[in-house]
Amino acid sequence: MDAHAHSAVATEHAHPTPGLYVRIAVVLFVLTALEVALYELTYGDHAGALGNLQSVFIPVLLALSAAKFFLVAAFYMHLKQDSPLFSGLLVFPLIIATVIILALFALMAYHHAFAQMGTAAG
Repeated sequence: MDAHAHSAVATEHAHPTPGLYVRIAVVLFVLTALEVALYELTYGDHAGALGNLQSVFIPVLLALSAAKFFLVAAFYMHLKQDSPLFSGLLVFPLIIATVIILALFALMAYHHAFAQMGTAAG
C-alpha cells in the first residue's frame, strides 16, 4: 500500500449505523414534542398550568431549536464525519450572523431608550 492510499484510509471516518440514525430521529421527535408542549403550556389551552412561562418561552424554544439544528447538521448532513473545514464553513457564517443580529438588537434597544428620553424631556 502506498503512502497516499494509507493516508486516505487513516483519514476516513466510520459512518453512523442505522440504529444511531433511529436514535437521533427519536431524540429529534422528543425535542419537537417538548417545543409543542412548551407552546401549549404557555399560550395554548393549558396555559398557566405550570405558572407563567412567557418569560422563558423564547429562550427555551431557541435552545431546543439549536439542539435540533446541531443534531441534524452533525448527523444527517454528515458534518460529524467530514473534514473540520466543512464544519467551519457552516459555523463561521452562523457566528457572524449571530453577532450582527445581537448588535442590531442592542442598537434597537439603544434607539428605543433614546427615543423614550426625548419624549419624556419634551
